[in-house]
Amino acid sequence: MQEFLEYVVKGLVQKPDAVSVTPVERAGVTVYELRLDPADVGKIIGRQGVTINAIRSLVLAGSAKKGLRCSVEIVEDGKENK
Repeated sequence: MQEFLEYVVKGLVQKPDAVSVTPVERAGVTVYELRLDPADVGKIIGRQGVTINAIRSLVLAGSAKKGLRCSVEIVEDGKENK
């Protein structure tokens, strides 16, 4: 799932080398912390959050097929955005 998320995000941003995905376990859920260049954050969020919500839906569906629970969060400057 991590490789899939990296592939999708790197295809959407201007600086794919700055993309990093870190899996973190929280209460039985794998949270993929997404770090990227500050200039690319808006592209990943999209208008009214449409893009990030679509990415979250894909990760949720893919992980559910494998019997896992996963989510995606964008981490910026050491702070979490929900």
